[in-house]
Amino acid sequence: MHRLLIATRNRHKTGELAALLGAAFQVEDLTAHPDMPEIEETGTTFLENATLKAQAASRFFGGEVLVMADDSGLEVDALGGAPGVRSARFAGEGATDRTNLELLLTRLSAVVPGMDRTARFRCVIALARNGEYAASFEGVCEGRIIDKPRGREGFGYDPVFVPQGETQTFAELPAEVKNRLSHRGKAIQQALAWLCALEPL
Repeated sequence: MHRLLIATRNRHKTGELAALLGAAFQVEDLTAHPDMPEIEETGTTFLENATLKAQAASRFFGGEVLVMADDSGLEVDALGGAPGVRSARFAGEGATDRTNLELLLTRLSAVVPGMDRTARFRCVIALARNGEYAASFEGVCEGRIIDKPRGREGFGYDPVFVPQGETQTFAELPAEVKNRLSHRGKAIQQALAWLCALEPL
């Protein structure tokens, strides 16, 4: 079993990543390490932010601990790609899933009626070891935004995002289906291929 530190304090994200990685990995996150300083996401792209988080955590823990970080978000075409890298802070610092979602729907309500609400979730995963960048992988899931939240699963913008080819939101779909279709699932599959080549499981 391989130890993998996820550079996040978001338990929902950790749970998704652990499920996608499988039993070959001993996954932990920063919730068990309150002494780890907050990592300021100053990047302008998902790759920059994911790399910042992975390298900062790797430098803090040192040694041979393999660190994984992801930065992901929602890009809505009618909003010029917003909220993008600010998805978690769309409604401002300290925003919650609810306030972010409400702001998104408010902004979209001002869009010309009938305009296609195409959108995509994008995820970039970065890996670091010994404080140095090791690799990165990107996954994208195309879909659309609906008018009202549906479903009780998932987190973030899941209740208003319907992936392409489906009729249910990410918050309505079973976890195994969401993980197969999702941006994070696609990025993890690429990361797993890299990990298997690096250290045979």
